[in-house]
Amino acid sequence: MSPSAKPADVRFYVEADVLGLAKVLAGLRNDITYPGDPGAVIHRRQRAPSPIASPSVKDSVWIPEVTRFGWVIVTRHRNISVNRSEIAAVRDSGARMVVPSGAEAMGNG
Repeated sequence: MSPSAKPADVRFYVEADVLGLAKVLAGLRNDITYPGDPGAVIHRRQRAPSPIASPSVKDSVWIPEVTRFGWVIVTRHRNISVNRSEIAAVRDSGARMVVPSGAEAMGNG
């Protein structure tokens, strides 16, 4: 940790399906992390590396882990509501999620 930086209070986890956005946001805010985040000092706050080391970690593994930290999950993974193992991971862990649902939220542009 940087000697002059205080620990950051991470509150949001931006999922791998919006990794580009996650990296931009995490570069601006110290309370946002993403899979593979190496950590950073933003606004004199030290964000630790993400406990989810890779974007390839399965949803059924990272959802409970992220929820254990109390983080709000930001994802555009709209099929999460139909996959039984993912539904169970969200339900059983008590995850809080933000899932944009408009057509413009689903495109790449």
